Amino acid sequence: MKNDQRALLLGLFAVLLWSTAATAFKLALGELSVLQLLCVAIWVSAAALLGTLAWQGRLGLLWQELRSAPLGFLAMAALNPLLYYCVLLAAYDLLPAQQAQTINYTWAITLALLSIPVLGQRLGLRDWLAIGLGYFGVIIIATEGNPFSLTFTSGVGVLLALGSTVIWAVFWLLSARSKGDAAISLAAYFVCAAPVSLLLCMIWGGGLPPPGGALASAVYVGLFEMGFTWLLWSTALRLASNVSRVGNLIFLSPMLSLVFIALILGERIHPATLLGLALILPGIVLQQRSPKLEAP
Repeated sequence: MKNDQRALLLGLFAVLLWSTAATAFKLALGELSVLQLLCVAIWVSAAALLGTLAWQGRLGLLWQELRSAPLGFLAMAALNPLLYYCVLLAAYDLLPAQQAQTINYTWAITLALLSIPVLGQRLGLRDWLAIGLGYFGVIIIATEGNPFSLTFTSGVGVLLALGSTVIWAVFWLLSARSKGDAAISLAAYFVCAAPVSLLLCMIWGGGLPPPGGALASAVYVGLFEMGFTWLLWSTALRLASNVSRVGNLIFLSPMLSLVFIALILGERIHPATLLGLALILPGIVLQQRSPKLEAP
């Protein structure tokens, strides 16, 4: 099979797995606390990533990386997966899945805003139009189609969902400067986060969860939302001769996710969610296609 065909298949598989994440989050949170889900998912993901590196014969490189900058990896692990997923899962705990997943999808627009103070970039008219479209879409979704009422299903949940986009964008900006191997760095973050997540779970999360369907959902999240799917995605991008062709597959994810939410969770997809998504997606496309100006 040619590299481009493999890249497309791996990219489609990664998008399909990510599309099930919102449903898995809600199924697990029906019985588990946020910290219980976080702990199980991080440990499972760390094990999967370590197993992958062991199979590739690269575990030694991981320990070299950890020894070279332990505090740096701890700091990055504190951002992601610990803080990012803690905030995101708390949002899912308070909001309907369709709202939380669609609002979280605005992280690319948040990234454009953060590029102003962090990278010193100037945003053009197209960027500001993208940002306006995206966040107006968020308001429509969060108010269920009554944007001028500012009455939310959960105001705290909306703030948490938006906060998760800020955390992810900061993490992305910091990790983009790294010169190391992406798979090894990702494994290092989860290895550093695992013992901390266990401590948080035992102290404030209610202890380790019992066996059952919710635990199985947490294991699924760890395998197919957090670490392993990122490896599939990064491999797809690496194999592709045209990165944008694979990268554009990610736009399938929110629509597929709504299908799973409706079929498995039984949520009625509100027309406002579709309208908001119809504003957010063009906003992301506009932002990605906007020419980037040099820092002043």
